[in-house]
Amino acid sequence: QVQLIESGGGLVQAGGSLRLSCVASGRTFSTYDMGWFRQAPGKEREFVALSKWIGARTIYADSVKDRFTISRDNAKNTVYLQMDSLKSEDTAVYYCAASRLLTVEQRPNGYNYWGQGTQVTVSS
Repeated sequence: QVQLIESGGGLVQAGGSLRLSCVASGRTFSTYDMGWFRQAPGKEREFVALSKWIGARTIYADSVKDRFTISRDNAKNTVYLQMDSLKSEDTAVYYCAASRLLTVEQRPNGYNYWGQGTQVTVSS
């Protein structure tokens, strides 16, 4: 079992920055694919970014590319999401997710473990 705990959400003005963190339990964090998703009120949960453990490859949704950066520190069992140039449409609950055998990279059903979420609100 893997437990994920997100932090770092909050209220920020448009154009500002936030850094989300997700700490994972367990000793095999380095072999998990780690993703970030978000869900706005009345909308489906959507893919934001992914950090693959093989090859250190990263993938981003088009809506956040060049503004958000996903990174991981395997020694600290932590994955980060640096969010810059925030827009009001980035307002959502952000979730960290993990998978050992990820086959569907950008859909929620590809992930086995989820955090509780952290609220990000961007005021315009």
